[in-house]
Amino acid sequence: MKNIFKIGFWGYPHPNIIKETKEKYPSAEWIDLDIDFNYPKTNILPESYCKIIRNIIDNTIYLKPDLILAPIGKDKCDSGWFASKILADMGFNVLQTIFEEIEPKKEIKICRSNIPLINKIQTITGNIIANTKSEYKEAVIPENNTSSNPMFTPGFWGVPPNDLEILKLFPDTTHVYGWTRCVEAGTPADIDLEMYVNPNVPTVFYAQAFCSKTQLAKYLADKYNGLYIDIDDYATTSVKAKIEAFLRLN
Repeated sequence: MKNIFKIGFWGYPHPNIIKETKEKYPSAEWIDLDIDFNYPKTNILPESYCKIIRNIIDNTIYLKPDLILAPIGKDKCDSGWFASKILADMGFNVLQTIFEEIEPKKEIKICRSNIPLINKIQTITGNIIANTKSEYKEAVIPENNTSSNPMFTPGFWGVPPNDLEILKLFPDTTHVYGWTRCVEAGTPADIDLEMYVNPNVPTVFYAQAFCSKTQLAKYLADKYNGLYIDIDDYATTSVKAKIEAFLRLN
């Protein structure tokens, strides 16, 4: 039986590289190495390090993809660059990509749609490779949260969390901001869009512990009177309670 060619990736590889790779390997299996599949841990990285980057290393060691598309620019982070060098040094076939163009932008609809937050984020990240028309309600809700808006509209700022279960704490009306919004726009390195939030929308600013984006998350949370949280691995009961209380109070 012929082995399936496996392509691992993280972040948002350059669309041209994705297209070329799909054409070269049309039957390949694509694997998002950012995701926590709960594979065995390695001791390659420090324990006190970004869990997403540890996922990348652990998943690669366990799954052994034939090719890795590795974003290393402002569209990802320095840790992604370091991970690409480590994996290449270990003998993996790593193709580094940089996707820093910020124009043109795609229309933002999913971030503002009335579907569960976890579905919003999974649809946005899934479309990096799949690029298919998604099944979701295009009932785009107002981005402002005023007395004339009968629907409560909170916000979630950040990257897709390692612990996706925390997304289930939010109502379906939740708007998505931060890097995830940039991904839907097709401009993952757009720092101005990443820093954009509507000041009228009470927003939870999330970052993975030990990630450099904690700098942005904390600053923006203070600026817009939001809730800053950082999570190392999985959310504790106290973190979930903070989110629930913030949403109730607003």
